[in-house]
Amino acid sequence: MALREPNLLTNWKQQALRLHKEAHVFYFVFKHPRTRWYTKCLAAFTAGYLLSPIQLIPSFIPVIGFLDDILVLFLGAKLVKKLTPADVLNECRERAEAAEARRKEEVRSGFARFAFVAIAALWLVAVVTASTLVAAYIYH
Repeated sequence: MALREPNLLTNWKQQALRLHKEAHVFYFVFKHPRTRWYTKCLAAFTAGYLLSPIQLIPSFIPVIGFLDDILVLFLGAKLVKKLTPADVLNECRERAEAAEARRKEEVRSGFARFAFVAIAALWLVAVVTASTLVAAYIYH
């Protein structure tokens, strides 16, 4: 049973990554100029229902609260896929893949910026703390 747990974790991770990619595809479908207005409305209503504090079954109810969210998301995604022309959907998938590649590159360079800022902030805190301690020692 210990051998199956990493596979299960990998499967969940793959499913989460696939869901993230599909959400990005649907974002591009929503923004595409050739997407029909009613498909855009369906996507907006699906996202609005998921983000709305007013729902048929409140999300704070342990299990049932999330089941209606999953059902709305599943049905909304299926309908958006069905109502979107195939060429538009393929184009949006390509855009999502390109955006993902750009995002990974930005994350790498973003991490370098973050590291620089963190080191500078730590240095500044250390200098201010040391100065404060020296000043407190001199005045006492």
